[in-house]
Amino acid sequence: MGAIKTNNEISIDILGILELLPHRYPFIMVDRVLDFDKGKTITGLKNVTMGEPFFQGHFPGEPVMPGVLILEGMAQVGSLLAYLSTPETIADRLVYFAGLDKVRFRKVVRPGDQLIFKLKMIKLKTKIAKMQGMAYVDDELATEAELMATFA
Repeated sequence: MGAIKTNNEISIDILGILELLPHRYPFIMVDRVLDFDKGKTITGLKNVTMGEPFFQGHFPGEPVMPGVLILEGMAQVGSLLAYLSTPETIADRLVYFAGLDKVRFRKVVRPGDQLIFKLKMIKLKTKIAKMQGMAYVDDELATEAELMATFA
């Protein structure tokens, strides 16, 4: 796996992420895991570039990253938290969105921005996980939500 571990810190590059997640271009919404604390927290990064296919139509002349794709990136980072926290339980299972609560969009995300996803595990059971997620651009909160996922 494309993982680098130093002391208690872990960094996973895109090759390591592709080993863990089933998503592929153009739907992979995380480029790197910056930090991970087993069963507790994870920090992921997405570089938002003008080359993203959704910018062609959202919106011409005023490119804005769709909020649903920011939430998808948050969910993918949350999936990584679940996979890395309990590989013996869910390593061979898919993680599916089960619900979203308390979603707020606070800042527009544009090409050239770097999204930092920070997720905190609220509950992790054998078949379900609940997490608090936040996405930042330049240390400013862009999106927040509570995410629920199920493992199948």
